[in-house]
Amino acid sequence: MSYGGKMKNTNGLLTVKNLVKHFDISGGLLDQLAIEKGHIVRRRTTVKALNDVSLSIMPRENLGVVGESGCGKSTLARTVLGLYPPSSGEIYYQDKRVDNLTAKEMLPYRKKMQMIFQDPYASLNPRMTVKKTLEEPVFFHNKSITPQDAKDKVAEVMQQVGVDPQWAGRYPHEFSGGQRQRISIARALMVDPEFIVADEPVSALDVSIQAQILNLLMDAQEKRGLTYMLITHDLSVVEHVSTRVAVMYLGTICEMAQTKELFESPRHPYTQALLSAIPKISHQKTKHIKLKGEVPTPINLPSGCIFHGRCLYTNERCINEIPRLIRLDSGTKVACHGVEEGRL
Repeated sequence: MSYGGKMKNTNGLLTVKNLVKHFDISGGLLDQLAIEKGHIVRRRTTVKALNDVSLSIMPRENLGVVGESGCGKSTLARTVLGLYPPSSGEIYYQDKRVDNLTAKEMLPYRKKMQMIFQDPYASLNPRMTVKKTLEEPVFFHNKSITPQDAKDKVAEVMQQVGVDPQWAGRYPHEFSGGQRQRISIARALMVDPEFIVADEPVSALDVSIQAQILNLLMDAQEKRGLTYMLITHDLSVVEHVSTRVAVMYLGTICEMAQTKELFESPRHPYTQALLSAIPKISHQKTKHIKLKGEVPTPINLPSGCIFHGRCLYTNERCINEIPRLIRLDSGTKVACHGVEEGRL
């Protein structure tokens, strides 16, 4: 096995190096003041949402990012796209660093990187018709485009994603959840992006509609050569559509592997527990791994391995030393002292 230190530049479409994102939730000055041993002290409260995350996404790949609610999946998505500025670390798009660019310098990359939000109703302007919603990014990113060319572009994308042309003059509140998600996907495709972050794109939809939206995303990837980062907590979705999976826990990546390898032979104890929770139809009784304890708060992260308080294989080293993400012979990357030492 080889050991991972700082990542080198690769041919990845998007590369994230040692990314950290913390949120200060201290509130105003009066909220921060407290009395301690007879003295007034000022205390700041910080949510450590992302902690030293490094990964690379190759062109045309579909990277699934999974984990429990609050593990930092959506924060990672928004930070990668520049919606949140990183506290530290670096983000590269085609080997060009983009996290330190000004808003004007970032404009060409906004066109290349788009996002499909979890709640399509919240992400669509209620005062804009479907036609206006789809035309807006086209005119914004193509100042010289003619109204007729923009109209043709809208019609083309609407046809590709199954948006009825008769919807053009209607407003978001007039559609179902699945229809609104199609409109959101159409909006993301309007500027011909290369990379799309899909943040829980089917979590709020019925199962039958989920399949339609996932098939739509896969068809768009095949026809347009898209690269996806799929944020989800639904492991069955990841198993069927992702080429590679990153498992997150409390703002860190604990395991990353090819999808088939991860589901057949998970190495990290957290990944094993996560996969054991998937309902299975089988004559044989499957073992469900029950984790001990509660999920720690990202305000006060535990020392050493952040999973040690719930892990069944914790030893002294796990409590005191943060594990590094190491590469195994199979290509899987895992951050676990037990795996490194051969105990697991």
